[in-house]
Amino acid sequence: MPDPIDERPRCFGSRSKLYARYHDTEWGVPVHDDRTLFEMLILEGAHAGLSWETILNKREGYRDVYHGFDVEKVAAMSDSELAVALQNPAIVRHRQKVPAARTNARVFLAMQDECGTFAGWLWDHVDGTPIRGDWKKVTDIPAVTPLAEEISKALKRRGMTFVGPTIIYAYLQAVGVVNDHYRGCWKSADLT
Repeated sequence: MPDPIDERPRCFGSRSKLYARYHDTEWGVPVHDDRTLFEMLILEGAHAGLSWETILNKREGYRDVYHGFDVEKVAAMSDSELAVALQNPAIVRHRQKVPAARTNARVFLAMQDECGTFAGWLWDHVDGTPIRGDWKKVTDIPAVTPLAEEISKALKRRGMTFVGPTIIYAYLQAVGVVNDHYRGCWKSADLT
């Protein structure tokens, strides 16, 4: 794979090697693994109101605090574990976002029990096929779509938090349910 900081055009530019690597290897790639889908759901919720680069820089801290994103372990976290997490500078210490991870893990588990897998539930919204955006430039990419609004409402009805439509659209892009690499991006032709 080429050096991730080369000058090829990217959807969010080449701000840093970390950002470029995330764009080149993860963003828009279809994910069907529940653990990864849970990780990205928690990270996108943590991202609300912050830069994505901040979250990427703290990703390993989140992995440590949230037991490698093992959904059962996160669902079982005690109030005292969450209180310790709120003191950990390796993550964003937000009084609502940290306990939201446990809440969302519990809902995620219930959805797995009901649907078999969270991935199955999520991908059913697009009949298993990623939606391909056709954007001439990055600024054409929307922040919210009807699909994001629908999924957001469904998750909120089940009890999840930090899953508003803007967060969910970013999530759908991140896990490849939506492929929004704009036409000028070097990854545009790579993905379906």
